[in-house]
Amino acid sequence: MTNTDVGPGAVVSLREVTAETVGVVCELSDTLVEHQKRMVAPNAVSIAQAHFEPKAWFRAIYADDTPVGFVMLYDDPEKPHCYLWRFMIGGPYQKKGLGRQAMNLVLDQARSRPNATEMTLSYVPIEGNPEPFYRRMGFEPTGDVEGGEVVMRRSL
Repeated sequence: MTNTDVGPGAVVSLREVTAETVGVVCELSDTLVEHQKRMVAPNAVSIAQAHFEPKAWFRAIYADDTPVGFVMLYDDPEKPHCYLWRFMIGGPYQKKGLGRQAMNLVLDQARSRPNATEMTLSYVPIEGNPEPFYRRMGFEPTGDVEGGEVVMRRSL
């Protein structure tokens, strides 16, 4: 793992996962606490799925030059919404404002699409789930449950 002293003043960016960075991005999944591991697939699985799904868009989340997380969208440009398929911040980097900054960049990415009007996501409704974070980011429950996960949405 790299620098764990990343602070709230770090510049957050979304970068392509490369042959040089895929290992450290995958290792971030190991830094989650046990209940968090039940809420999001390992980054290695997500990256593998993305390579077989043409509508997947994925990036590593960086704070300055340190990989701190991972995001993946299901993005069909024919539809007015995109789906936040995966979003994770590694354990040592949580509670530093990095997730909020990264989510704002993800929302900007979605807004850059022609005719994009909303983003949806879902979460596993177990203790410690990310619902409070998603609500702070403007997502609201739809009332739907898909595959046992609670669905939320927000306008872009």
